[in-house]
Amino acid sequence: MLGAPGAGKGTQAEQVARARAIPKISTGDILREAVHNGTAIGRRANDIMARGELVNDDVMIGIVRERLDQNDVRNGFILDGFPRTVIQAAALDEIVKGRDPLVVIEIVVPEDELVRRLSRRMVCEKCGETAHGAAAKIPDCQRCGGRLVQRSDDHDAVVIERLKVYNRQTQPLVEYYQTRPTFRSVNGSQASDRVASDLMAAIESAASGVAAKGVRP
Repeated sequence: MLGAPGAGKGTQAEQVARARAIPKISTGDILREAVHNGTAIGRRANDIMARGELVNDDVMIGIVRERLDQNDVRNGFILDGFPRTVIQAAALDEIVKGRDPLVVIEIVVPEDELVRRLSRRMVCEKCGETAHGAAAKIPDCQRCGGRLVQRSDDHDAVVIERLKVYNRQTQPLVEYYQTRPTFRSVNGSQASDRVASDLMAAIESAASGVAAKGVRP
């Protein structure tokens, strides 16, 4: 799934993963765990994300390559937060060579809506669960009971910088993928359940079209 910070990739990826009984692989979750544990890479990642920048390609590619070698992805997987650059996308093509083609979904949300969403969301400092809307006004996480806090990179000034970085470095992914028969765009400004419905329809459309044509990676 492609989309700017705050577009809803994580929420929608969770739903698709449950519906299709496949794992959701979130590089954001992996990095946040490293930050929480205070590892060397976690400290590096925390410094980078606090400035509104993206973690470098080599680190992300290595994490994803190792994860996609595990047995539980044989029947498919959902990638949330990767790839974020054309270099990462090219590496992913090599990693999945010989498997079924990638279905690429772009969730599109206007920038002013993204800023509003990000500046109001909260995350659990214990499990990393994200809380939006009414759930963000409750002091404790509804999943594990941990304390909800605002991420250091969700303050307005950092949010705006993150979106600039996204547009500069990650938007070219749309150009990289958009000519493929497995590429689809979904309006992420709608209610969450409508986005989910459109997303599932887009996945089915892309997958069935590829199967009919016999396209391989």
